[in-house]
Amino acid sequence: MPFDTATSYRPGARFGPYAIRSGSRRQSPERGYTLDWMINPYTRAEVIDCGDVPINPYDNALAVDQMETAYTTLLTRPVNGSASARTAKLARDGVEHPRILTLGGDHTIVLPILRSLHQIYGPISVIHFDAHIDTWPSSGGFTRQSRVNHGTYFTFAFEEGLMSNTSIHAGIRNKLEGPELIEHDEEVGFDLIMADDIDDLGIDEIVKHIRQRIGSSPVYLSFDIDTIDPGQAPATGTPEPAGWTSRETKRILRGLAGLNFVGADIVEVAPAYDNADITAILAAGIADDFLTLFVTDEPPKRQVKRRGTLADEL
Repeated sequence: MPFDTATSYRPGARFGPYAIRSGSRRQSPERGYTLDWMINPYTRAEVIDCGDVPINPYDNALAVDQMETAYTTLLTRPVNGSASARTAKLARDGVEHPRILTLGGDHTIVLPILRSLHQIYGPISVIHFDAHIDTWPSSGGFTRQSRVNHGTYFTFAFEEGLMSNTSIHAGIRNKLEGPELIEHDEEVGFDLIMADDIDDLGIDEIVKHIRQRIGSSPVYLSFDIDTIDPGQAPATGTPEPAGWTSRETKRILRGLAGLNFVGADIVEVAPAYDNADITAILAAGIADDFLTLFVTDEPPKRQVKRRGTLADEL
């Protein structure tokens, strides 16, 4: 979804889908097996690139409607591939629906996506990886159209009854006007994992907390590339220092396998600010992890072999 006209700082995420596709040039079904996951997701499901959604670059209200229409249309397509059936038991109509991985675009695209998913699943939980909470109040200081932007879309989703009260942020480290915004965030339905929590709790505890929060509900995974420290992912519109590393983030993602994912996105990749395509390549790798999350039933269990030490050899 090449949309970026609701950003608050640096634009350019409309070129994110192109950049992520470009970053995936070395990825292929023939070489899709990864040692981290110990599977090849392309042997378990048919993956189709549906292309870019035609979006009006001048009228945000029309663009949001176009994105919702496109996503709703794709959700009605028949499911192909051999991935284990998971969504039929969650859907209101009892039918298996496609699980869509969306390439953004700024984070506003999640509002039309949640509107579409609500038609199929009702209120759903959201796992939100981001440096920012994105639950700013939607009133005050905005025109009617500009109220919907990449910092308020979750508030609109809450007001429209699209989400359950069991959502969670991960990687948060942004500055706020005051603690009252965290109180509002809790009212919207989010629990909070700060970026620094990885030092105090560790990866396993973060994974455990997310899984307990989500439970067995249908869940949507939304991933802002600014979750990653800008030293590793500079190409984004609102970078924040002291983020998670790509390795830490990917380990957390693997720990979430088996949850009832009904869709996912990766957003806010703005390639104009990239260096040697490092953000685009990372985003493509994370997108590959999302595809694997769709087709696996549990986190991978690696067999760690004991290596001999120098003392053993002596």
